[in-house]
Amino acid sequence: MDAPGFTASLVAGGVAGVSVDLILFPLDTIKTRLQSPQGFNKAGGFRGIYAGVPSAAVGSFPNAAAFFLTYEYVKSLLHTDSTSHFKPVKHMLAASTGEVVACLIRVPSEVVKQRAQVSASSKTLQIFLTILSEEGIQGLYRGYKSTVLREIPFSLVQFPLWESLKMVRCSFTEALWAWRRGHVVDSWQSAVCGAFAGGFAAAVTTPLDVAKTRIMLAKAGSSTAGGNVLSAMHGVWRSQGLAGLFAGVLPRMAAISMGGFIFLGAYDQTRSLLLEVGRKSP
Repeated sequence: MDAPGFTASLVAGGVAGVSVDLILFPLDTIKTRLQSPQGFNKAGGFRGIYAGVPSAAVGSFPNAAAFFLTYEYVKSLLHTDSTSHFKPVKHMLAASTGEVVACLIRVPSEVVKQRAQVSASSKTLQIFLTILSEEGIQGLYRGYKSTVLREIPFSLVQFPLWESLKMVRCSFTEALWAWRRGHVVDSWQSAVCGAFAGGFAAAVTTPLDVAKTRIMLAKAGSSTAGGNVLSAMHGVWRSQGLAGLFAGVLPRMAAISMGGFIFLGAYDQTRSLLLEVGRKSP
């Protein structure tokens, strides 16, 4: 990937990440509280809906920038013909690699944010310092494996679907967008594709998200805090059944659908503008 592409992916990814995280933060808080072991009301209900927002604000830009930079770089390494049947595989590999890298930044921010969301009376900085003093750096990375295991399946669904929907490749999408074959959709259309792809991926990966939330919120030293995803899911299944595994699915779908619209639309728009400016510069 050339220097303009590198810069465009870095900045566009960061702008998109900050936009979606701050705009949709209340929905994320509701989802976290619905999934928390103490239940929605005890976790705070609708009070202090912006608790933990400083952690999200600090982590959003570098997290999203790292993802899209890695995503575009791996796509450029795995160059395939535009008609190749391996294009979805390329997008899956690129998205999965991007998630592994981005989670190095995302997980500490997520741990602090989620604990603040279910303990609105505590300050974000206080929670961060408490984790460091009681659990060390390892505490900030609790749930790294569960987050990666949630994000990879999510990306395996979302990004190939998004990339496919953006291209007018079959008679159905040609009729839907009413453009010629092979035309890349505009940024707002990319945003609509992102909303659909994100909502679908969010629904099917909700049990993994519930497991991740339980692991991050578990008391230090407990069996759940050990990070075993299957064990966490089994515990939820035994105590709450299928409803527990899909706790928060509606706000999660709503947040990620709207997030996909804002995130992927803002990314495409910002990246296109930056590349256009780069081409016009002497």
